[in-house]
Amino acid sequence: MLNAEERERVADAVREAERDTAGEIAVVLAGQAAGYHSVPLLWGLVLALLVPWPLVAFTTFAPGTIYIVQLLVALVAIPLLAWPGRRYALVPGLVKRRRAREAAMREFVGRGLTRTRERLGVLIYVAGAERHVEIIADTGLADRVDGEAFEAIRARLSKAVAAGRAAEGLVEAVREVGRVLAAHAPPQPDDWDELPNKVVVI
Repeated sequence: MLNAEERERVADAVREAERDTAGEIAVVLAGQAAGYHSVPLLWGLVLALLVPWPLVAFTTFAPGTIYIVQLLVALVAIPLLAWPGRRYALVPGLVKRRRAREAAMREFVGRGLTRTRERLGVLIYVAGAERHVEIIADTGLADRVDGEAFEAIRARLSKAVAAGRAAEGLVEAVREVGRVLAAHAPPQPDDWDELPNKVVVI
């Protein structure tokens, strides 16, 4: 999704944004939120189950022959549908969004954002295959920031990712999140950088 130079630009934006806030910003880029390996199997079996109906209606094939055709359809369809591009196309958008949200929540906890002082962590998560963006703020921000502020940033970043401008979109999203944090969680005298600023690629 981003090359090394672009990742460094985003990391620089994180460092710059965190100078003006007690909050922490983490950026995670995932090639995919889930593998969806059961999807080609499901579609291949559905196709195999549909095959007998036209054969029974329009041919005189024996039951054994129809069964062999079913097996062949399943054996051919499943590998063909397992190619990543085809596999992702077969997954309903609702399922992809749900998987991306679940993956983002796992990263939010796993990257230590729930353990920051005053619970002021924000995760920006992008799932490339799903073209989905999540911005998750910890509980310390819930009573300080209107959730619509982060939703507006998420929507703009989603458009940038969909348009192939992930690097520019991420830099701007980090800056916008930083401005929100600076307004609602200003820096404290004893602040320290609690989390790495680098972009995490998984």
